[in-house]
Amino acid sequence: MIRWRRGTVTELGRSWRGAREVTVQVEPRGDEPEGTARALAYPALVGEPQVGDGVLLNTTALAMGLGTGGYAVVIANTSRLPEDRSGPGHLVKMRYSPLQATVLGVDEQDSPHHAEIAATSDVGGMPVVVADLHSAVPAIVAGILADRPNARIAYIYGDGGALPAWFSRSIADLGDRLAGTITVGQAVGGDYEAVTTHSALIAARVVLDADIAIVAQGPGNLGTGTPWGFSGVAAGEAVNAAYAVGGRPVGALRVSDADPRGRHVGVSHHATTAFFKVAQVPLDLPLPADLPGELAAAVDADLAGRPDRATLVQVPVDGLDDALRALPVRLSTMGRSLDEDYSYFFVNAAAGRHAAALLGDRAASER
Repeated sequence: MIRWRRGTVTELGRSWRGAREVTVQVEPRGDEPEGTARALAYPALVGEPQVGDGVLLNTTALAMGLGTGGYAVVIANTSRLPEDRSGPGHLVKMRYSPLQATVLGVDEQDSPHHAEIAATSDVGGMPVVVADLHSAVPAIVAGILADRPNARIAYIYGDGGALPAWFSRSIADLGDRLAGTITVGQAVGGDYEAVTTHSALIAARVVLDADIAIVAQGPGNLGTGTPWGFSGVAAGEAVNAAYAVGGRPVGALRVSDADPRGRHVGVSHHATTAFFKVAQVPLDLPLPADLPGELAAAVDADLAGRPDRATLVQVPVDGLDDALRALPVRLSTMGRSLDEDYSYFFVNAAAGRHAAALLGDRAASER
Protein backbone atom coordinates (compact mmCIF):
# COMPACT_ATOMS: atom_id res chain seq x y z
CA MET A 1 0.00 0.00 0.00
CA ILE A 2 2.86 2.38 0.83
CA ARG A 3 6.37 2.25 -0.60
CA TRP A 4 8.56 3.37 2.28
CA ARG A 5 12.08 4.59 1.66
CA ARG A 6 14.74 6.33 3.73
CA GLY A 7 16.85 9.11 2.36
CA THR A 8 18.95 12.19 3.01
CA VAL A 9 18.11 15.70 1.84
CA THR A 10 20.88 16.86 -0.52
CA GLU A 11 19.36 20.04 -1.93
CA LEU A 12 16.54 22.49 -1.23
CA GLY A 13 14.45 23.44 -4.23
CA ARG A 14 11.55 25.77 -4.91
CA SER A 15 9.06 26.71 -2.25
CA TRP A 16 5.58 28.15 -2.43
CA ARG A 17 2.73 28.62 0.00
CA GLY A 18 2.92 25.67 2.41
CA ALA A 19 5.27 23.45 0.36
CA ARG A 20 8.98 22.90 -0.17
CA GLU A 21 10.67 20.88 -2.90
CA VAL A 22 13.75 18.91 -1.90
CA THR A 23 16.16 16.54 -3.62
CA VAL A 24 16.72 13.36 -1.64
CA GLN A 25 19.43 10.70 -1.96
CA VAL A 26 17.31 7.57 -1.58
CA GLU A 27 18.62 4.45 0.16
CA PRO A 28 17.89 1.50 -2.13
CA ARG A 29 16.00 -1.57 -0.97
CA GLY A 30 16.77 -5.03 -2.28
CA ASP A 31 18.36 -4.87 -5.71
CA GLU A 32 17.19 -1.32 -6.46
CA PRO A 33 19.86 1.01 -7.85
CA GLU A 34 20.89 3.94 -5.71
CA GLY A 35 19.49 7.25 -6.91
CA THR A 36 17.90 10.58 -6.13
CA ALA A 37 14.26 11.62 -6.06
CA ARG A 38 12.43 14.92 -6.13
CA ALA A 39 10.30 15.06 -3.01
CA LEU A 40 7.76 17.43 -1.50
CA ALA A 41 7.63 18.41 2.16
CA TYR A 42 4.78 20.24 3.87
CA PRO A 43 6.48 22.24 6.68
CA ALA A 44 3.24 22.61 8.66
CA LEU A 45 3.17 18.82 9.01
CA VAL A 46 6.83 17.73 9.04
CA GLY A 47 8.83 20.86 9.77
CA GLU A 48 11.13 22.84 7.50
CA PRO A 49 13.71 20.47 5.92
CA GLN A 50 17.42 21.26 5.79
CA VAL A 51 20.27 19.82 3.75
CA GLY A 52 21.64 16.77 5.55
CA ASP A 53 18.37 15.83 7.25
CA GLY A 54 17.36 12.20 7.24
CA VAL A 55 13.81 11.70 6.00
CA LEU A 56 11.24 8.97 5.58
CA LEU A 57 9.61 9.03 2.14
CA ASN A 58 6.42 7.71 0.61
CA THR A 59 7.46 6.91 -2.97
CA THR A 60 4.20 5.23 -4.06
CA ALA A 61 3.02 7.91 -6.52
CA LEU A 62 6.52 8.27 -7.92
CA ALA A 63 6.80 4.52 -8.55
CA MET A 64 3.35 4.43 -10.17
CA GLY A 65 4.20 7.31 -12.50
CA LEU A 66 1.12 9.29 -11.50
CA GLY A 67 0.68 12.38 -13.63
CA THR A 68 0.22 15.02 -10.93
CA GLY A 69 3.58 16.29 -9.80
CA GLY A 70 5.74 13.18 -9.95
CA TYR A 71 6.92 13.62 -6.36
CA ALA A 72 7.91 11.43 -3.49
CA VAL A 73 6.39 12.82 -0.28
CA VAL A 74 8.24 13.45 2.97
CA ILE A 75 6.47 11.56 5.76
CA ALA A 76 8.79 12.53 8.60
CA ASN A 77 12.12 14.15 9.37
CA THR A 78 14.20 11.59 11.29
CA SER A 79 16.88 14.13 12.21
CA ARG A 80 14.75 16.80 13.87
CA LEU A 81 11.21 16.83 15.16
CA PRO A 82 9.17 19.96 14.41
CA GLU A 83 8.06 22.00 17.40
CA ASP A 84 4.72 21.15 18.97
CA ARG A 85 2.14 23.69 17.91
CA SER A 86 -0.39 24.81 20.47
CA GLY A 87 -3.48 26.92 20.15
CA PRO A 88 -7.19 26.65 19.55
CA GLY A 89 -8.70 24.19 17.14
CA HIS A 90 -10.47 20.85 17.48
CA LEU A 91 -11.01 19.83 13.86
CA VAL A 92 -8.99 16.74 13.00
CA LYS A 93 -8.16 16.47 9.29
CA MET A 94 -6.92 13.27 7.62
CA ARG A 95 -8.43 11.51 10.62
CA TYR A 96 -6.66 8.43 11.94
CA SER A 97 -4.14 8.51 9.13
CA PRO A 98 -0.44 8.67 10.12
CA LEU A 99 -0.52 12.42 9.48
CA GLN A 100 -3.77 13.38 11.19
CA ALA A 101 -3.56 17.04 12.11
CA THR A 102 -5.60 19.30 14.34
CA VAL A 103 -6.68 22.65 12.86
CA LEU A 104 -8.94 25.52 13.83
CA GLY A 105 -12.17 25.27 11.86
CA VAL A 106 -13.76 28.51 10.78
CA ASP A 107 -17.10 27.02 11.84
CA GLU A 108 -16.14 25.46 15.21
CA GLN A 109 -16.82 26.84 18.66
CA ASP A 110 -13.29 28.17 19.23
CA SER A 111 -13.39 30.22 16.02
CA PRO A 112 -13.96 33.97 16.30
CA HIS A 113 -16.37 33.52 13.37
CA HIS A 114 -18.46 30.78 14.98
CA ALA A 115 -21.36 32.96 16.12
CA GLU A 116 -21.74 34.71 12.77
CA ILE A 117 -21.61 31.44 10.84
CA ALA A 118 -24.04 29.78 13.25
CA ALA A 119 -26.46 32.67 12.76
CA THR A 120 -26.28 32.60 8.95
CA SER A 121 -28.29 30.15 6.87
CA ASP A 122 -28.38 31.92 3.51
CA VAL A 123 -25.66 33.40 1.30
CA GLY A 124 -28.07 35.79 -0.40
CA GLY A 125 -27.95 34.50 -3.97
CA MET A 126 -24.14 34.46 -4.19
CA PRO A 127 -23.10 32.86 -7.52
CA VAL A 128 -21.34 29.54 -6.92
CA VAL A 129 -19.40 28.11 -9.87
CA VAL A 130 -18.90 24.35 -9.58
CA ALA A 131 -16.31 22.42 -11.61
CA ASP A 132 -15.24 18.79 -11.47
CA LEU A 133 -11.51 19.43 -12.05
CA HIS A 134 -9.03 21.64 -10.21
CA SER A 135 -7.53 22.74 -13.56
CA ALA A 136 -10.74 24.64 -14.29
CA VAL A 137 -10.28 27.05 -11.39
CA PRO A 138 -7.79 29.54 -12.94
CA ALA A 139 -9.85 29.78 -16.13
CA ILE A 140 -13.02 30.46 -14.13
CA VAL A 141 -11.15 33.17 -12.22
CA ALA A 142 -10.03 34.70 -15.53
CA GLY A 143 -13.62 34.85 -16.78
CA ILE A 144 -14.83 36.53 -13.60
CA LEU A 145 -12.09 39.13 -13.48
CA ALA A 146 -12.41 39.94 -17.18
CA ASP A 147 -15.62 41.81 -16.34
CA ARG A 148 -15.35 42.30 -12.58
CA PRO A 149 -11.70 43.04 -11.82
CA ASN A 150 -12.49 43.86 -8.19
CA ALA A 151 -14.67 40.85 -7.48
CA ARG A 152 -13.85 38.95 -4.30
CA ILE A 153 -13.56 35.27 -5.19
CA ALA A 154 -13.48 32.44 -2.65
CA TYR A 155 -12.22 29.00 -3.60
CA ILE A 156 -13.87 26.10 -1.78
CA TYR A 157 -11.33 23.28 -2.08
CA GLY A 158 -12.80 19.79 -1.79
CA ASP A 159 -11.12 16.54 -0.81
CA GLY A 160 -11.60 14.55 -4.03
CA GLY A 161 -7.97 15.10 -5.06
CA ALA A 162 -4.83 16.14 -3.20
CA LEU A 163 -5.72 16.65 0.45
CA PRO A 164 -3.14 19.37 1.21
CA ALA A 165 -4.08 22.58 -0.59
CA TRP A 166 -0.37 23.42 -0.25
CA PHE A 167 0.25 21.03 -3.15
CA SER A 168 -1.45 23.39 -5.60
CA ARG A 169 0.84 25.77 -7.45
CA SER A 170 -2.27 27.31 -9.04
CA ILE A 171 -3.56 28.57 -5.71
CA ALA A 172 -0.15 30.05 -4.89
CA ASP A 173 0.23 31.65 -8.32
CA LEU A 174 -3.27 33.14 -8.35
CA GLY A 175 -2.25 35.10 -5.26
CA ASP A 176 -4.58 37.95 -4.36
CA ARG A 177 -6.86 37.18 -7.29
CA LEU A 178 -8.47 34.92 -4.70
CA ALA A 179 -9.92 36.46 -1.55
CA GLY A 180 -9.10 33.17 0.15
CA THR A 181 -9.25 29.38 0.01
CA ILE A 182 -11.34 27.24 2.35
CA THR A 183 -10.45 23.55 2.62
CA VAL A 184 -13.32 21.20 3.46
CA GLY A 185 -13.77 17.59 4.48
CA GLN A 186 -10.40 15.86 4.83
CA ALA A 187 -8.61 18.53 2.77
CA VAL A 188 -6.28 20.79 4.77
CA GLY A 189 -4.15 23.89 4.32
CA GLY A 190 -6.54 26.59 3.14
CA ASP A 191 -6.67 30.08 4.57
CA TYR A 192 -9.61 28.69 6.53
CA GLU A 193 -10.77 25.15 7.34
CA ALA A 194 -14.39 24.01 7.33
CA VAL A 195 -16.28 20.81 8.02
CA THR A 196 -18.59 20.81 5.00
CA THR A 197 -19.11 22.57 1.69
CA HIS A 198 -22.25 24.16 3.17
CA SER A 199 -20.43 25.83 6.06
CA ALA A 200 -17.55 26.75 3.77
CA LEU A 201 -19.94 28.61 1.46
CA ILE A 202 -21.40 30.49 4.41
CA ALA A 203 -17.88 31.33 5.58
CA ALA A 204 -17.00 32.52 2.08
CA ARG A 205 -19.84 35.01 2.28
CA VAL A 206 -19.62 36.24 5.87
CA VAL A 207 -15.90 35.82 6.64
CA LEU A 208 -14.21 36.41 3.28
CA ASP A 209 -16.95 38.81 2.10
CA ALA A 210 -16.91 36.94 -1.21
CA ASP A 211 -19.00 38.01 -4.17
CA ILE A 212 -18.54 34.67 -5.95
CA ALA A 213 -17.42 31.23 -4.80
CA ILE A 214 -15.79 28.50 -6.87
CA VAL A 215 -16.10 24.89 -5.69
CA ALA A 216 -13.78 22.21 -7.08
CA GLN A 217 -11.70 19.30 -5.87
CA GLY A 218 -7.96 19.59 -5.49
CA PRO A 219 -5.47 18.40 -8.13
CA GLY A 220 -4.93 14.69 -8.65
CA ASN A 221 -8.53 13.54 -9.09
CA LEU A 222 -9.38 9.84 -9.05
CA GLY A 223 -11.19 8.08 -11.91
CA THR A 224 -11.96 4.50 -12.90
CA GLY A 225 -13.42 4.86 -16.41
CA THR A 226 -16.90 4.11 -15.04
CA PRO A 227 -19.86 6.52 -14.91
CA TRP A 228 -19.94 6.79 -11.11
CA GLY A 229 -16.37 5.95 -10.08
CA PHE A 230 -14.89 9.43 -10.35
CA SER A 231 -14.11 11.81 -7.51
CA GLY A 232 -15.49 14.75 -9.50
CA VAL A 233 -19.02 13.34 -9.13
CA ALA A 234 -18.94 15.37 -5.90
CA ALA A 235 -19.49 18.43 -8.12
CA GLY A 236 -23.17 17.46 -8.22
CA GLU A 237 -23.27 17.36 -4.43
CA ALA A 238 -21.67 20.82 -4.36
CA VAL A 239 -24.45 22.15 -6.63
CA ASN A 240 -27.02 20.83 -4.15
CA ALA A 241 -25.10 22.39 -1.26
CA ALA A 242 -24.92 25.77 -2.98
CA TYR A 243 -28.68 25.75 -3.57
CA ALA A 244 -29.38 24.60 0.00
CA VAL A 245 -27.63 27.65 1.48
CA GLY A 246 -29.26 30.14 -0.89
CA GLY A 247 -26.57 30.34 -3.55
CA ARG A 248 -27.00 30.52 -7.33
CA PRO A 249 -25.36 27.37 -8.79
CA VAL A 250 -23.44 27.65 -12.06
CA GLY A 251 -22.09 24.45 -13.61
CA ALA A 252 -18.74 24.75 -15.38
CA LEU A 253 -19.11 22.09 -18.06
CA ARG A 254 -16.11 19.91 -18.87
CA VAL A 255 -15.87 20.23 -22.65
CA SER A 256 -13.03 19.10 -24.89
CA ASP A 257 -12.24 18.28 -28.49
CA ALA A 258 -8.66 17.26 -27.63
CA ASP A 259 -9.08 14.47 -25.08
CA PRO A 260 -8.11 11.16 -26.69
CA ARG A 261 -10.73 9.31 -24.61
CA GLY A 262 -14.06 9.32 -26.40
CA ARG A 263 -16.10 9.57 -23.21
CA HIS A 264 -14.60 13.01 -22.58
CA VAL A 265 -15.02 14.45 -26.10
CA GLY A 266 -17.81 16.98 -26.35
CA VAL A 267 -19.27 17.20 -22.84
CA SER A 268 -17.54 14.71 -20.53
CA HIS A 269 -19.78 12.01 -19.14
CA HIS A 270 -18.50 13.02 -15.70
CA ALA A 271 -20.05 16.47 -16.10
CA THR A 272 -23.41 15.11 -17.23
CA THR A 273 -23.42 12.59 -14.37
CA ALA A 274 -22.62 15.26 -11.77
CA PHE A 275 -24.92 17.99 -13.07
CA PHE A 276 -27.84 15.96 -14.44
CA LYS A 277 -28.01 12.95 -12.10
CA VAL A 278 -26.35 13.86 -8.79
CA ALA A 279 -27.45 17.50 -8.74
CA GLN A 280 -31.19 17.74 -8.14
CA VAL A 281 -31.70 21.51 -8.15
CA PRO A 282 -31.79 24.33 -10.73
CA LEU A 283 -28.46 25.43 -12.17
CA ASP A 284 -27.11 27.46 -15.08
CA LEU A 285 -24.81 25.89 -17.68
CA PRO A 286 -22.88 28.60 -19.53
CA LEU A 287 -21.37 27.99 -22.96
CA PRO A 288 -19.34 30.33 -25.18
CA ALA A 289 -21.37 31.78 -28.03
CA ASP A 290 -19.05 30.52 -30.77
CA LEU A 291 -17.73 27.02 -30.15
CA PRO A 292 -16.25 25.45 -33.30
CA GLY A 293 -18.94 23.85 -35.49
CA GLU A 294 -18.03 20.19 -35.02
CA LEU A 295 -17.55 20.59 -31.27
CA ALA A 296 -20.76 22.63 -30.99
CA ALA A 297 -22.69 19.79 -32.63
CA ALA A 298 -21.17 17.24 -30.21
CA VAL A 299 -22.00 19.46 -27.23
CA ASP A 300 -25.59 19.93 -28.43
CA ALA A 301 -26.00 16.17 -28.74
CA ASP A 302 -24.56 15.53 -25.27
CA LEU A 303 -26.84 18.13 -23.69
CA ALA A 304 -30.00 17.18 -25.56
CA GLY A 305 -31.30 15.03 -22.71
CA ARG A 306 -30.56 17.46 -19.91
CA PRO A 307 -33.27 17.97 -17.26
CA ASP A 308 -35.43 21.08 -17.45
CA ARG A 309 -33.80 22.50 -14.31
CA ALA A 310 -30.48 22.81 -16.17
CA THR A 311 -30.57 26.07 -18.13
CA LEU A 312 -28.15 26.66 -21.02
CA VAL A 313 -26.79 30.20 -21.21
CA GLN A 314 -24.96 31.65 -24.22
CA VAL A 315 -22.04 33.80 -23.08
CA PRO A 316 -20.30 36.46 -25.21
CA VAL A 317 -16.63 35.69 -25.72
CA ASP A 318 -14.97 39.03 -26.42
CA GLY A 319 -11.93 39.48 -24.18
CA LEU A 320 -11.91 35.95 -22.77
CA ASP A 321 -8.88 34.86 -24.76
CA ASP A 322 -6.88 37.84 -23.51
CA ALA A 323 -8.01 37.13 -19.94
CA LEU A 324 -6.86 33.51 -20.15
CA ARG A 325 -3.47 34.43 -21.58
CA ALA A 326 -2.93 37.13 -18.95
CA LEU A 327 -3.15 34.68 -16.05
CA PRO A 328 0.02 34.16 -14.00
CA VAL A 329 -0.84 30.44 -13.86
CA ARG A 330 0.37 27.83 -16.34
CA LEU A 331 -2.91 26.40 -17.62
CA SER A 332 -2.83 22.63 -17.94
CA THR A 333 -5.40 19.85 -17.86
CA MET A 334 -4.41 16.20 -18.15
CA GLY A 335 -1.04 17.45 -19.39
CA ARG A 336 -2.54 19.60 -22.16
CA SER A 337 -1.86 23.34 -22.31
CA LEU A 338 -4.22 26.19 -23.13
CA ASP A 339 -3.66 25.92 -26.86
CA GLU A 340 -3.68 22.12 -26.82
CA ASP A 341 -7.13 21.94 -25.20
CA TYR A 342 -8.42 25.43 -25.84
CA SER A 343 -12.13 24.66 -25.66
CA TYR A 344 -11.80 23.22 -22.16
CA PHE A 345 -10.39 26.42 -20.72
CA PHE A 346 -12.60 28.65 -22.87
CA VAL A 347 -15.79 27.03 -21.56
CA ASN A 348 -14.60 27.44 -17.97
CA ALA A 349 -13.81 31.11 -18.59
CA ALA A 350 -17.34 31.53 -19.96
CA ALA A 351 -18.71 30.04 -16.73
CA GLY A 352 -16.75 32.64 -14.77
CA ARG A 353 -18.02 35.45 -16.97
CA HIS A 354 -21.62 34.30 -16.47
CA ALA A 355 -21.15 34.23 -12.69
CA ALA A 356 -19.84 37.78 -12.82
CA ALA A 357 -22.90 38.84 -14.81
CA LEU A 358 -25.16 37.40 -12.11
CA LEU A 359 -23.79 39.86 -9.60
CA GLY A 360 -25.81 42.66 -11.15
CA ASP A 361 -25.94 45.57 -8.78
CA ARG A 362 -25.21 43.40 -5.73
CA ALA A 363 -21.85 44.03 -6.54
CA ALA A 364 -18.48 43.41 -6.69
CA SER A 365 -18.90 47.01 -7.70
CA GLU A 366 -15.71 49.03 -7.51
CA ARG A 367 -14.59 48.59 -3.91
